[in-house]
Amino acid sequence: MEHYTMSLTLKVWRQKNKDNKGSFETYQVNDISSEMSFLEMFDVLNERLIREGSDPIAFDHDCREGICGMCSMYINGKPHGPWEGTTTCQLHMRAFKNGDTIIVEPWRANAFPVLKDLVVDRSSFDRIIQAGGYISVNTGNAVDANAMPIEKDKADASFAAAACIGCGACVAACKNSSALLFVSAKVSHLALLPQGAPERKTRALDMVAQMDKEGFGACTSTGACEAVCPKEISISYIARLNNEYLSAGLLSEK
Repeated sequence: MEHYTMSLTLKVWRQKNKDNKGSFETYQVNDISSEMSFLEMFDVLNERLIREGSDPIAFDHDCREGICGMCSMYINGKPHGPWEGTTTCQLHMRAFKNGDTIIVEPWRANAFPVLKDLVVDRSSFDRIIQAGGYISVNTGNAVDANAMPIEKDKADASFAAAACIGCGACVAACKNSSALLFVSAKVSHLALLPQGAPERKTRALDMVAQMDKEGFGACTSTGACEAVCPKEISISYIARLNNEYLSAGLLSEK
């Protein structure tokens, strides 16, 4: 693969805190390697800003391996940038051309208030999980992996749902800022397994209630969430969530 360097214009959202209005600031970056990750490019810019005595750009990151979901950036109008099935930390600069202008923003949702620059508060997701995204387990030694046989199709579907990293790209892409893809993945991966049965009567009700309490919008099935999900979570899980929600509602009325 050909290696090359480029010069780019970055228009980055800067916001001092959640009470500050915020605005775009423009930066020129030069000699950027095509093999750098998008976050490494930001590291280079921040090192320069620090040398110049300026405040570096705040952004979330942790594993830089596409696992943790922290690297939430809205890049040229798309969560995590132009590549499909890719987190921002795994996006490489070869996705862009010399002379490009790149616009970088934080997630835009009432439930994800901006803390500083590109960093948003996603603790609303944590509270949704706390409301029902868990299972009851007995203490003591771990149970053997093969002690509870599970059909392969259910195990595969559960594993695919569990791949959700909770980055919030689905919310950022949705015109209503809906969190239903996230919630459906978290509900589905437990509902498909026998270990998730003890909370099954209340899990969907409690998690959806918390989602609504946090201020996320309604789903109108545009599919934007699935299109930008870095783990390519299917919107078919939303149908499963609806089924779980209706079943739990009927059981609660008995």
